[in-house]
Amino acid sequence: MADDGGEKRIRVVIVDDHVLVRSGLEVVLGMFDDIELVAQAGDGDEAVRLCRELSPDVVLMDLVMPGGTSGVDATREVVASCPNTRVVALTSFGEDRLVHETLRAGAIGYLMKDVSADELAEAVRAAHAGRSTLAPEAADALVRSVSSPPPPAALTARERQVLKLMADGFTNADIAERLVIGVATVKTHVSSIIAKLGVSTRTEASSLAIRRGLV
Repeated sequence: MADDGGEKRIRVVIVDDHVLVRSGLEVVLGMFDDIELVAQAGDGDEAVRLCRELSPDVVLMDLVMPGGTSGVDATREVVASCPNTRVVALTSFGEDRLVHETLRAGAIGYLMKDVSADELAEAVRAAHAGRSTLAPEAADALVRSVSSPPPPAALTARERQVLKLMADGFTNADIAERLVIGVATVKTHVSSIIAKLGVSTRTEASSLAIRRGLV
C-alpha cells in the first residue's frame, strides 16, 4: 500500500498482550503517513505466525508476555524465519540481562514504552533502513557490559581457602602448614587461582579478591 506521495509504506506488526497498549500504538502509528499497521498479536506464538504469513517490515515486540514463547524467543524466531523483518523491542523493562538477551536474539532496536510518538516513528523508520535505535537504559546496559570486567572462573573450595590465606599475607610455606598439604600443591593452587582471576601475580590476585569480595 502506498501513501499520498506514492512512496511505499513501512508495514508494521504490533505485539503486546495488553489490548489497551495495542490500541494506543495503533493510534500513534496512524499519525504517520509513511507507516502502515498490518496486524496485531497478543503473544509470542501469534507474532511468529503473523510474521511468517505477512512478512512485515518492522515488528514492535513486547518482551514480557504470557504463554510459552517470550518476546525474546519470538524475536529469535522472527529473525530466523523472516530475514527481511526487523524487530524493535518495546518494553517497560530495561534490566541488563533482558537487554543483552533481546539484542543477542536479533532485535535491531530497544525502546521503553514511555517513548514519544515521534521517537517511535523514527525508530520504525530507522529499523526499516537497517539502523539501530536504543533507549538510554539499553545503551547504558551495553556500556556496562563492555566496561565491567568479566566474572572470574569458578574457584574450587580449596582454591578459595588458599586465596583467603594469600590475601591475609601468608607465604606458600605458611599456607601449606595451615592446610596440611605440600608446598608444591600450594604452588599449583596459586597458579590456578592467578589464571582463573586473569591476573599476573599473587599480589594482584589478593588485591582483586579483596575488591570483589571473594574472600
